Amino acid sequence: GAAIGMCPKDKLFRGYIDLEIQLREFDNCRRLYEKFLEFGPDNCTTWIKFAELESILGDIDRARAIYELAIEQPRLDMPELLWKAFIDFEIEQQEYDRARRLYSKLLKKTQHVKVWLSLAQFEASIDESDSIDRARDVFEQAFKTLRTANDKEERLMLVEHWLDFEKERGTDESVARVEKNLPKRIKQRRKILGEDG
Repeated sequence: GAAIGMCPKDKLFRGYIDLEIQLREFDNCRRLYEKFLEFGPDNCTTWIKFAELESILGDIDRARAIYELAIEQPRLDMPELLWKAFIDFEIEQQEYDRARRLYSKLLKKTQHVKVWLSLAQFEASIDESDSIDRARDVFEQAFKTLRTANDKEERLMLVEHWLDFEKERGTDESVARVEKNLPKRIKQRRKILGEDG
């Protein structure tokens, strides 16, 4: 304990927390995680491990509160990891509306194609009557958004995934509609110069 007070290092905290977990001293673990996060509030792995501990202990509300605090931090070392863990947590709890709200909140921060694809996959995977329509709506919304962003590679990645989705779960008509969004290949002709120029 004295070493953490004098020289707080990640390895020391993790070792001490692991020891307290083995000893089943969960209140001490909580205090250590709190100190650890005072020392490094930008450390996403620590936030995730703390929330996972609470989840394992069956305190779902506390785990959710930890995730909520974590995503509100102004600076994070790996925010994508934290957001994914929080969304996966809500899906695991079968709190699909909460997961949707998290995706919505994340899309306000970033319009990255992987977030859109993850949301579409999530919607398609839920066992609800309108899951296919919801996933299709996500693809359409993502296409409109990425069209204005002018990132052709991301848009192509989106359309390819959307096409795979429609081939698997859609109709011939829906496949044809998505294929129209694929970029056209243009043959460029080069002038061949002879030896004389």
